[in-house]
Amino acid sequence: MAASPVVTLLEQLVQIPSVSGSPAEREGLKFVEQWFQGSDASTAEFVDASDGRDACVLVMPAHVSDCRLLLFSAHIDVVPVTNGNEWSEDPFGARVVAGRLHGRGSSDMKSGLAAAMIAIRQLHAQGVPVALAVSTGEELGCRGASGVASALESLTVGAVIIPESTGNRVVLGHRGALWLSVTTSGRAAHGSTPERGVNAVLAMTEVLAGLPQIPLGAHEFLGAETVNVGAISSGSVPNVVPDRCVIKVDHRLASTDPQEMVNWWRDRPGVSDVGVDLLLDPVWTNIRDEFVAMLPGEVSAEPASYFTDASVLVRTLPPRTPVVVWGPGDASTVHSADESVDITAVESAVHMFTEAGRRWQMSSGLESRADGGTDAVGL
Repeated sequence: MAASPVVTLLEQLVQIPSVSGSPAEREGLKFVEQWFQGSDASTAEFVDASDGRDACVLVMPAHVSDCRLLLFSAHIDVVPVTNGNEWSEDPFGARVVAGRLHGRGSSDMKSGLAAAMIAIRQLHAQGVPVALAVSTGEELGCRGASGVASALESLTVGAVIIPESTGNRVVLGHRGALWLSVTTSGRAAHGSTPERGVNAVLAMTEVLAGLPQIPLGAHEFLGAETVNVGAISSGSVPNVVPDRCVIKVDHRLASTDPQEMVNWWRDRPGVSDVGVDLLLDPVWTNIRDEFVAMLPGEVSAEPASYFTDASVLVRTLPPRTPVVVWGPGDASTVHSADESVDITAVESAVHMFTEAGRRWQMSSGLESRADGGTDAVGL
């Protein structure tokens, strides 16, 4: 039996090894751009970010203007394959086995991207005001999302769908992230006479002893905030008293002002410097929002555990613009060996995204035209 169009498209996307920071990221964007250029109902533009590192593709309806857009925002990059010997299938082979397509990025998030691409091309042919933005660098702390935000500045975005891995459940948000580099300083000395130096590692242990007292908040939906010390670096050889120690801290914030967390670390005795490596906003849409009510999918009672590009996009969107995370990927396989996705879920996502677009069109007071354009209803 021949594969469905979305499965064929997903195979092509997974076969592009678009690892974050690699040249294949742009190859993936070019593929998306060229795929839409085959349709008279869509326009696709490749946009380089101002930093010269990242880029995005912005896909717009060719026959719709001056409308509030329903935006799908996805990323093309994938994490590296560091455990290739643990895979039972070629990580970039996109082979379908027992109803699941295997490969790096199959769940995160090329399945959601493929479903959105198929749905959007169909919706553009009906004159529905939907758009697609595809970024690079998401796996590097949403690095490419700022370029997407800049590309959207002249547009009116009414709602956003992030087609990440939620098993086709509508997820109403996720916590933000604050990554810090915290440093303690000491004085170097020979390891045989440690009393002549000041050990920066020992200073750091005193700082970390106070970690249970850190004032973490909570949110009614996003849940409790967390803190994780994920890395530590200091010294180089055992016979030198280390004069510097740096830890990498990951805060997942929901309600606390990030500056309060920065200040807490700066106020610890022994801390000589606190640097902000990453700052991403929390995202939350109320379940009673009209946009959530119109979506043809089960609404999850839990937030996403991960962050998405929405953390950057919300900074430039109008206040209270609804944003949901909703896609066919399987979060349990993300970033792991044998990452895979259920192809039935991907095909279902196409239908749900298409229906969401049609309901968006109706809510915007537009009706389809035979020529692919739109007319205002009741004007």
